[in-house]
Amino acid sequence: MSTILVTGGTGYVGSHTAVMLLEAGHEVIIVDNLANSSDTVVSRIEELGGKKIIFYQTDVRDVEALQQVFSRHYIDAVVHFAALKAVAESVANPLLYYNVNVGGTVALCEAMLKAEVSKLVYSSSATIYGVPKKVPLAEDDSESSMAVFNPYGRTKVICEALLRDICAADPSWSVALLRYFNPIGAHPSGLLGEDPVGVPNNIMPNLTRAAMGQITHFSVFGDDYPTEDGTPVRDYLHVQDLSEGHVKALDYLMNKTGIEAFNLGNGKGYSVLEVIAAFEQASGQVVPTKMEARRPGDVAISCADPSKAKTILGWQTKRSIGEMCADAWRWQQMNPHGYQR
Repeated sequence: MSTILVTGGTGYVGSHTAVMLLEAGHEVIIVDNLANSSDTVVSRIEELGGKKIIFYQTDVRDVEALQQVFSRHYIDAVVHFAALKAVAESVANPLLYYNVNVGGTVALCEAMLKAEVSKLVYSSSATIYGVPKKVPLAEDDSESSMAVFNPYGRTKVICEALLRDICAADPSWSVALLRYFNPIGAHPSGLLGEDPVGVPNNIMPNLTRAAMGQITHFSVFGDDYPTEDGTPVRDYLHVQDLSEGHVKALDYLMNKTGIEAFNLGNGKGYSVLEVIAAFEQASGQVVPTKMEARRPGDVAISCADPSKAKTILGWQTKRSIGEMCADAWRWQQMNPHGYQR
C-alpha cells in the first residue's frame, strides 16, 4: 500500500483518519506541533490501528523540517489537516490565522514540489460558503473570499484558490478539497475524541462537559431563528464517517489528476434543541441549558448536498445522530479531562 503523510495528525479529525488509514493498510507518517493536541494520541492511534506510525513534532510552517521528512521517506500522498479552526479566535487574531493556515499550506506545497509529491487531500470547511443563499449547499455555491464573514473561512477560501492555481500550473497534481460540515462523535472505543484547548467552541464538548458537571450549563445561542424550533440548524456527521471520506478521497486521487471539491456532510440538518434531545436520550443525562442572545455571524441553516461525494467517491454517511452522541459521551466518561496535557 501507500505511505501517507498526515499533517495535524494528532488532532481530532486527523487522529481518527490516521487510524482508518492504518486499517486500510497504509503506512502513516504524522507531522504535528502539538499546539492543540497531545503526544498521548500517537500511542492510541497505534493501539487502534494495529501498527506503528512515524511521528515528527514539527510545525507545518517549517519548510526545512518538512523537506527533511520528505527526504527521509518515500511519500505517496499527503492529507493536510494542520490549521487553526476557532472562528472567534480568528476574528480576534486574524494575523495568526493567515500565518498558520495560509503560511502552513504554502510551506507544505513548497516541500511537496521539491520532493515531487503531487497528491494532496486538503481539509477545507463549509465555512467557505458564507451566509447560505439556499440550502442544501452544493460545491458550486462557494463565495469569494471577501463574502465569507470571518478570517478563518477566508483562509480556507485562499488555500483552495492556491491549490487550484498550483494544479493549473502543474497538471500532474491531484488534489481533493474536502469541505466539512459539522463533525461530532468519537471513536467507538472511547480512546480518541474531541479534546479542545481552552473554552470549547463546538457543540458536543460543551454538551458533554455540561452533562459531567464540568461547566454549569449548556448555552443555546438564539431561539428566534426562522427554523422549526427557533434554534440554528446544522449538518452534523460522525467523525468516523468524515474520516472514511478522507480514505475514499485518497483512493480517488491515486488514479486521477486535477482538482475537485467535495462536500462531506450528512445532507440532513439538526437543530440545537434536537441535538440536545438526542444527547440526553443517548446518555441518560439531563443537560442544564440556558438561552442566550444570538452570536454574531451565526446563520439560521447550513446543510450539505453530499451527492457529488456519493457519486464520485462512493462515500456517504452511515452513522446516526444517536451514535454520534453515544460515542461522544463514552469518550467524555472515559477521558473526563481529555488527554490530560
